[in-house]
Formats: sequence, C-alpha cells, structure tokens
Amino acid sequence: MDPKQNPRRLVAVFSSPVAEVLLRFGVELGFRSVLVEPDPTRLLGPPRPHGDTFVSDLAAARIDEHTDVVLTDHHRPEIGAVLKEVLAGRPRWVGIVGNPKHEGPHVAALKELGVGDEDIARVHRPVGLNIGSRAPAEIAVAILAGLLADRNDRPGGFEF
Repeated sequence: MDPKQNPRRLVAVFSSPVAEVLLRFGVELGFRSVLVEPDPTRLLGPPRPHGDTFVSDLAAARIDEHTDVVLTDHHRPEIGAVLKEVLAGRPRWVGIVGNPKHEGPHVAALKELGVGDEDIARVHRPVGLNIGSRAPAEIAVAILAGLLADRNDRPGGFEF
C-alpha cells in the first residue's frame, strides 16, 4: 500500500515475543510495521518477513504524528533514553508493557533524564484492552485492539 494513502505506522521497540506478534498482526491490520532493536545481540532471530522493517535506532523508524509506539519490554536499562527520544518524535500514541499494579520503571527513568510530568503522562501503561492477557499473542492482540479503539474514538480504550 502507498505510504501516502495509509500513513499508519506501528513501531515495536525491543525484540520480544510480544513484538513478534504485534508486527505480524499489525501488518494485517493496515499498519506499516517497524521493529526497533538497539542491541543486535537481543534479536530473537532474523527480522520476520511480514512486511515489517527492522532498524537498530529510533531515528530510522521516522516517528511522527501517524506513529503508534509500543515498548515491549519494561526491564531494559535503556527505556528512559528510548522513551525520551520517542516522545521528542511526537508520536500519535506511545505505551509500554507492564503490570498495572506497580508504577512503571519508565517514570523514574524519564524524571532522571529531566523529562517533564506532562510528557511522562503521554506514556500509556498499562497498554491494551483489559482482557486478562497472559501469553505474548494475547498481549499483542489486546494492544492492537486497544490501538484500534483509540484510533477510532471508540470506548474499547485502555481503562482498567
């Protein structure tokens, strides 16, 4: 599909089982999918041939107002720096996976980097519809359903 006709882009940051499914299903839902993995030793294998793109840095992902960004690992030490760069790109939506019962480590990481509360609040966590997801495929489906609901101004949303 011509990018000018469909500018929707889904950027999954960090190679993970959730990212794998996000990219695979994202293409089917009309997203141009991009995997960003800054550490090549963490790739789960070669980039998957689902119509998605693999890049090693965020600049190459070309984040803009048509981009939804999901960080698929909340344990990575670089989440603060990565999220700061993502937020500077002014994505349409940004979120990070994690347990909603605990404050995400991204909050402290962003504060330490001098990111203001208003920008920190732009990072959604938890992500996805509240359907009790546990397995990577379930988590990815919940995230994609939530993104579609949000994009279409529907009540599916991300409320827990």
